[in-house]
Amino acid sequence: MTVSIGTRIAALRTDPAMSLLHRSLDVYYGDAERDARMDAFYSRFVTSGDLVFDIGSHVGDHIGSFRRLGARVIAVEPQPLCLRALRAIYADDDQVTLVEAACGALPGSAGFHVNSANPTVSTASADFVRAAKGSGGWESEVWDSAIEVPMVTFDALIDQYGVPTFTKIDVEGFEDEVLTGLSRPLPVLSFEFTTIARPVAYRCLDRLTALGFDGFDVALGDIKSMTFQRWVSANDMAAHLLELPHQTNSGDVYCVSRC
Repeated sequence: MTVSIGTRIAALRTDPAMSLLHRSLDVYYGDAERDARMDAFYSRFVTSGDLVFDIGSHVGDHIGSFRRLGARVIAVEPQPLCLRALRAIYADDDQVTLVEAACGALPGSAGFHVNSANPTVSTASADFVRAAKGSGGWESEVWDSAIEVPMVTFDALIDQYGVPTFTKIDVEGFEDEVLTGLSRPLPVLSFEFTTIARPVAYRCLDRLTALGFDGFDVALGDIKSMTFQRWVSANDMAAHLLELPHQTNSGDVYCVSRC
């Protein structure tokens, strides 16, 4: 008998070995309204049979949305504890492929800064860790250990698995490095930005423009709603991100290649 994802999540929530992920599991799973908003939002980009890359999967709530929309998902995640959760949640789903690595500019390996109390902000970016220190809203965050993780490039993922219809990139200040490893335009992708690391977003916009992306919009926070409701230029998006107050904290920039 197939075990439901809800049952798998419930088991993880009571597993002492997964205690550091219990908060994330509570936040990202079990909210039917949030799931419905995600599915409705991503349905403009993802349809049944599509290939989706989820770069920085954490505990996999976005994988769940992409799968509900019928996509095949390549999930890229370097954190051992998160990988253990992802294996448990999607163990019987042959349409989910886990890649145990970080994604960056060059293949090989890299140091990875772990925030044990809040793994969702663990990162391969030392600059991101430095930017967080002393910043409002980040005072309680501590990156208390470092591990070595494999590194794969965006291009290598495409060579192995195919060209994705949609890609979500959420890697805590390492998004520009991910895009450095991409050498071709894609239909649609998103990258996370934070107000403590705006230069990363500007570098992402420059890189994407050079690759041929020409339309941008942004959704702030975890609210799946576009700000402009139309595609604007990279310059307009950069100006908008610059004007956002620090308290905005984060969001996702959506990018299309229409040529």
